[in-house]
Amino acid sequence: MTSPRPGRSPGHAIRGLVIALITTLAALISGGLLAAPAQAAATAEDGGRTVVGTLRNSADNNNPVANVKIDITSATGGSYTGTTGADGKYEIKIPASDTGALTIKLDKTSLPKNVKLRPGAKDTLVNSSNLSTIVANFPLGPDTRQVQSSIGSIPRMLYQGLLFGVMIALAALGLSMIFGTTGLTNFAHGELITFGAFATYVVNVAFGVPFVLAGVISVLLGALFGWLQNFALWAPLRRRGTGLIAMMIVSIGLQFLLRNLYQYFSGGRQLNYKEYNTPPPHDFFGLFNYTYRDLVVFGVSITVITAVTLALSKTRLGRATRAVADNPALAASTGINVDRVIATVWVVGTALAALAGTFMAFNQAVQFQLGAQVLLLVFAAVVVGGLGSVKGAIIGSLVIGVMIEISTLVIPSELKNAGALVLLIVILLVRPQGLFGRKERIG
Repeated sequence: MTSPRPGRSPGHAIRGLVIALITTLAALISGGLLAAPAQAAATAEDGGRTVVGTLRNSADNNNPVANVKIDITSATGGSYTGTTGADGKYEIKIPASDTGALTIKLDKTSLPKNVKLRPGAKDTLVNSSNLSTIVANFPLGPDTRQVQSSIGSIPRMLYQGLLFGVMIALAALGLSMIFGTTGLTNFAHGELITFGAFATYVVNVAFGVPFVLAGVISVLLGALFGWLQNFALWAPLRRRGTGLIAMMIVSIGLQFLLRNLYQYFSGGRQLNYKEYNTPPPHDFFGLFNYTYRDLVVFGVSITVITAVTLALSKTRLGRATRAVADNPALAASTGINVDRVIATVWVVGTALAALAGTFMAFNQAVQFQLGAQVLLLVFAAVVVGGLGSVKGAIIGSLVIGVMIEISTLVIPSELKNAGALVLLIVILLVRPQGLFGRKERIG
């Protein structure tokens, strides 16, 4: 009878993965993903949702309007009232126990003399969102907005597309590095993006850490999570000679496991960070509006992407990574520790995904489907740029980001992601290896 093959059994690998998941999420669960929703929903005094808004009179140079009464009625019969302050802002807390739809009504009798609701605007809004912060504004005075033509909106679309593109590039760069060194198409990469958003939220909200430091901690937690994944699951599967198709199916299972864990611990709620959620906009020569938060996101993303690409081309570890990506067996024969290089790639790739999730949550909220909503776009960016190509992942992400925004000139905004997928199909038909990929002979 032959002796069993040395190495870890599938049962050991599965148990190792569970231990890895529990270890990584333990700090988050103990005071975080469980504590944060519980903290938001523990008592009526704390409040589950907060309705905020600002009233300004366009007939008076957009000056704030004070002492205006706002009434809120919930579907469960709750009644809440607030009044605008000297800055025109109001804030009304809704208890966590009151989860029904909210009817938000402007008391027009409380408006100052000569201040009127904008013609055609509603004095009553209905909102059924579960967001922790709900914004409800009522326009006062005549409409002084200038309607921008389709051509005139192109600078704004380019700005928004590039901003979204650099965030996709962070995640796509990590995905491309993992694919390049292991050949694995990781369908759980979207959940690594979500991990970064939830980790930042927990550290920022549940533990009260300032957002900047919370973002750094979430990236470190993402790096640790990547290392644990590789150690407990992917490395044992590689040692057993598991095929890439089987590993891809495992990644699909991991995707659903993580997504359901996020949903369970967050209660399916959409959450927001404590800081920088609604920064004031600034006009850029009448072309588009920007915020300092966007500039910081742009700057940090570009800096990180540049640092990683330079490290891949200039450092010894980077050259070893490229050698493993080209030919793992040949790299091993030259003395390169292939397993160590792959573990490092998992650490860096997951950290990049966590950073992308931290930034994406500003526009899409912290919620369990965050990564799932952008996963196809990340895949499209990698494929358009060229599988395994670092430069291709970055360029492909920028192309996808701009394509999504520009496509709204000809298609409804609800279908804008379809424009990126159409581009993906065209690229696969015309140049299957992508813009910067290498042709390979099959068979």
